[in-house]
Parts: sequence; structure tokens; C-alpha cells
Amino acid sequence: MRSILGGLLSLPKFSTAATMATHSNLKNALIAFLAPLPSLLFYLSFLRHYHEDNPLYNWCYHHPLLFANVLFFFNVNILFYAISYLQSSHWMIDLYWTVIPVMLVHFYANHPLAQYNVWRSKVVILLTWIWSIRLTHNYFRRENWQWGHRQDWRFTDMSHQFGKNWWWISFFVVYFSQQIFLIGICLPMYVVHSEDKPWNIWDFIAVFICLSAIIIAYYADTELYNFVSGNQKLKELGKPMVPNLDEGLWRYSRHPNYFGEQLWWWGLFLFAWNLGQTWTFVGALANSLCLAHVTVLVENRMLKQAYRAEAYKLYQRTTSVWIPWFKSSAKGKDKET
Repeated sequence: MRSILGGLLSLPKFSTAATMATHSNLKNALIAFLAPLPSLLFYLSFLRHYHEDNPLYNWCYHHPLLFANVLFFFNVNILFYAISYLQSSHWMIDLYWTVIPVMLVHFYANHPLAQYNVWRSKVVILLTWIWSIRLTHNYFRRENWQWGHRQDWRFTDMSHQFGKNWWWISFFVVYFSQQIFLIGICLPMYVVHSEDKPWNIWDFIAVFICLSAIIIAYYADTELYNFVSGNQKLKELGKPMVPNLDEGLWRYSRHPNYFGEQLWWWGLFLFAWNLGQTWTFVGALANSLCLAHVTVLVENRMLKQAYRAEAYKLYQRTTSVWIPWFKSSAKGKDKET
């Protein structure tokens, strides 16, 4: 009888918790959909009235790249930061990392000064959508299909590191830095819609690299998701967890998902290089350097987990960091060191 009463008394609490979770999920979804509206509405207004004698619209007309940066600064850096401050969570920037490139490629394609090869434009837009859908799907799959379920663990670690100063440091670390990275890696999209040159063999090669990158990243993330889900079930059953993922693409690379992501941006850069704008490599390079730092953080985190530390040390000695390659001999590595 006592157990039955206990179960009945616990039902309202469970119901309340579930209701609160649903409410939070819907609230975050609404915030995510409303957040980019200021930029979208202003840009649509610009497209309708740019030909009028308006100093602001004239400036936006003659400086499309700077225009994109201004929208990013006010809508993402300022507004997203304000939302994160109120919510005490930086979850939204991770979601919009997958969406902003799509918004930028359409921004450049529809700007009145845009000039481009129609087929190159259509292909780059399509590829960007495919990349975005894959990454967005992976984001929600990883977050159990919830909006704002949690922020990136690196932001949590940094909040502990900077303590009471995190409230203002986060503006630069989480948001201003994203403007540099995202605008930078999307520079080829600007170039594609600024140069009208015939389609050639290098465009085919760029398409092949971009599609290969998306496929590699998809399979790598799917294998990682299945591994993490399997370990979670083992943990719930009280069974020992598998210390390390060493199958599929992960047998040949310790971070095949990062390799796929980097390959995508370098493939996109090839479109710009083909159009004579080699300087745009700075975006892909900055992204690769950032992922190099993230790789170090991730591997250090793995080594701090007691149940997998030894297995991961062996994995490090035998498996390529990014570029998929055949296993090397652990003994040989030991002799070298």
C-alpha cells in the first residue's frame, strides 16, 4: 500500500517536470525562430527600397560584405548575447552555426550588385543547404530533438574558468569570434556571387570534394551517435561501457567528423580559388586552426575519464588525428618516443 501511495504521489511531480520541459522546449524554439527576424526584415526592406535616395540603403547597396558584417554584429553578437545573458546559456549559437551560412549565401545571391554564373550559384546554394540539413539533423539528434537542451561543454568549462568575469568575456569568446569565423569561412559564397566566369573542370572538382566531405561527416557523426547511445544504454543497465570508438571511419581517424567538416570548407574555398580570389583561404585556415585547438581540448577530456584513458592513449599512438589513414604500430611509436 505504501509503495502504491508513493507512486501516486510521485505522478504529479513527474507530470509537472514533463510539462516544464515541454514549455521550455517550445519557448526556446520560438526564440530561435524569432531571433533572426530583425536582419531578415531589414534586408527585405532594403531589397524593396534600395533604389530610393536613402543614405543608409545606398551604403548597404555599395558595401554588401560590410553590410553582412553589420547585420551579423547587431543581430547575432548583440541580440544573441542578450538572449544568452537572460537565459544563462549560449545554446543558440551552436544551432545557428548550421543556419547562418545558408542565410549568407542567399544574402549574397540576392543582393542587387550580385553577378555570377547561374549554374555555379545554384550548385553552391544547393551544397550549402545539404551541408546545413546534415549538420542541423546531427545537432538535434545529439540533443534528443530538444531546443536549448544544453550549451556546448566548452562554454561551460570556460564559464568556470573565468568565473564572475564570464558575463562580459563570453561576448568576445562566444559571439564576436563567431563573426570572424563564420563571415570568414563563408567568403567563397561572396566571391561566387561577385564573379561571372564560365563553369569549368575545377568547379566539378570542388563539387566532388564538398559532397565527399558531407558524406564523410555524416557517417562519422552517425557512428559516433550510435556509439554514445550504446554506451548510455550499457550505463543504464549497470554494465561496463566501451572505452573507445575504434570502428568504421573512426578506425582510420581519431576525428573523422572534424576531417569531413574541414574538407567541406576547403572544397568551398576551391570555388573562390577558381575565380581568382585566393585570399579567401584565410577563412578555411582559421577554421582548421580552431578545430586543431578543439581537437586538443576533446582529447584531453577523453584522457581525464578513468575508464577510457589507457585505451585512448593506445588509440592516439596507432591512429591518425584527422586524415583517415591505416593503423600504425603501437610498438613502433613507443620506440620513436
